[in-house]
Amino acid sequence: MKIEILGTGCAKCIKAKEIVEKALQESGLQAEVVKVEDYETILSYGVMITPGLVIDGEAMIAGRVPSVDNVKK
Repeated sequence: MKIEILGTGCAKCIKAKEIVEKALQESGLQAEVVKVEDYETILSYGVMITPGLVIDGEAMIAGRVPSVDNVKK
C-alpha cells in the first residue's frame, strides 16, 4: 500500500502525516508513506486544498486533517 500526504509543509500537512503514521501503527499495517509537495502532482489528483490524502493512487481526503479513525477506514 502506498499513502501519499499532499501538502506544502504547513502545520496541517505535518499533522496529517503524523496521524497517518499513528493509524498505521495502531492497525499493524505496513505502507509506504510519501510526502508530496509538488503543486502539479497535487493538482493531478484533483486536490485543490491541502492537506490531501491519497491511498494507492485514489484521493480519499482533501482540505482537512483526517482523524485516526478516518485513516483506518
